[in-house]
Amino acid sequence: MPDKRAADYLAERLYEAGCRHAFGMPGGEVLTLVDALEKAGISCVLARHENAAAFMAEGVWHRTGAPGILIATLGPGILNGINAIANAHQDRVPLIVLAGCVDAAEAETYTHQVVDQQAVLRPITKASFRLTAEACDIVADKAVTIATEDRPGPVHIDVPIGVANTPVTVARLTRRPAAMPAVPADLSQAAAWLSEAERPVMIAGLDAMNEDAGDAVRGMAERFRIPVITTYKAKGILDEDHALSLGGAGLSPLADSALVPFVQQSDLILCAGYDPIEMRPGWRDVWDPARTRVIDIAAVPNHQYMHQATLNVVGNTRATLEALSKAATPRETWANGEVQAVRSELAKLFPVNDLWGAAAVIDEVEAALPADAIATVDSGAHRILLSQMWTCRAPRTLLQSSALCTMGCAMPLAFGAKLAEPDRPVVAFVGDAGFMMVAGEVSTALDLGLPVIIVVFVDASLALIEKKQRERQLPNAAVDFGHFDFAAIARGFGGYGHTVRSREELHAAMATALTADRVTVIAAEIDRQSYDGRI
Repeated sequence: MPDKRAADYLAERLYEAGCRHAFGMPGGEVLTLVDALEKAGISCVLARHENAAAFMAEGVWHRTGAPGILIATLGPGILNGINAIANAHQDRVPLIVLAGCVDAAEAETYTHQVVDQQAVLRPITKASFRLTAEACDIVADKAVTIATEDRPGPVHIDVPIGVANTPVTVARLTRRPAAMPAVPADLSQAAAWLSEAERPVMIAGLDAMNEDAGDAVRGMAERFRIPVITTYKAKGILDEDHALSLGGAGLSPLADSALVPFVQQSDLILCAGYDPIEMRPGWRDVWDPARTRVIDIAAVPNHQYMHQATLNVVGNTRATLEALSKAATPRETWANGEVQAVRSELAKLFPVNDLWGAAAVIDEVEAALPADAIATVDSGAHRILLSQMWTCRAPRTLLQSSALCTMGCAMPLAFGAKLAEPDRPVVAFVGDAGFMMVAGEVSTALDLGLPVIIVVFVDASLALIEKKQRERQLPNAAVDFGHFDFAAIARGFGGYGHTVRSREELHAAMATALTADRVTVIAAEIDRQSYDGRI
């Protein structure tokens, strides 16, 4: 007699992939699935909204390397998660999306909450499946491998109620062997260019981070004395204290004013897993491959046309960099101190000595945290400033929504990271509008016993949009809201809350929060105009 349900085979394959947590809000249609996950050793975490649940799953993935899992019931449940699923697709996050659905025969006469979930999700996932009892092991293995291979991303599985509970016997489990990264057959042209370059620069991005190419990036940079610029999601792939690190780029026009002219001085641009989905228009076609040699190493061919290259290498970034490093001969580069000059210019553009304001908040919090702390940040003016000021010594230590730029994501990302690494300090930076979008998730952190520190930039405004409005001399409209007591909201849930209006008060609040036994909200009240001239 069969002793397992179809849902059990799915859950066990996810456990085998390293998954230990799933996030969501269950409904009656996914109860068998939740039971199967728990029995397999995967803890199901109740979030307050499916959108936040998916970001929690991403936070876990960044720290464990295992795919994230989102559980959602049919209809409004899965549709609530659309934003975060689309974000996972653009940000290359391997997210397994498990959605309840009614059985095919039932759907012919029962329409309550029934929508074509696969039609909705196909454009924003790498693949979409409908689980069947006969192929439950095949669907499970396909989902894991597709989600994690090449450029990772979300994979959706509709799980019909009846199928999940169907007893199944699988004679031989289907498991596809891991794909091995290929090295391009001929790197002679690239090696010759690298050997000749006097002013090379490397731009590293999402592919390099997802392919664990940090050692290869550092090795290449040090062997050939190549300065490294990263996208902001790949910050830390080279320790930003390193003399060859030029930090993250793509968000701040102020930073671009130093970085873009530097790139345009180079005689060789090495794009190492650089996916310009993170970059703003200021980085579109900033070089001419007919005049400057450009080597583009990426997991897939260039379909984005944000930039073009002289030589396109489609393959694994780490393996290609390692092979290229062996094939080329180092020489002296940037002989006139240009790299240190641009590092000094960036430091002057983003000073840390403000008496009070957004920059002072960032500086004070960073000074209070140990070097191994993890930070998360959601969208707004504070993110642009923080992404330039925050020093990342390792990859995946500043987590954010980089391609879709979702407001409110910082808190659930932080909760997922803290759940995966409970002994590591985690701080979430969030705008006041973003906090209000996800305030209910404070109770999730309390349920889970997560002493995450949440720093709220309180300026009673959509500060970035308000700034753009002023700069265009448009009247103030639809950007202001009330001034609320965010610290009291935290205390109302049962957490700790502090309101600060100076460096001294923030220093004291951080000292208390770092020893707290539960979530702490620090509401930093600042002037919205403290971003003017700073980003």
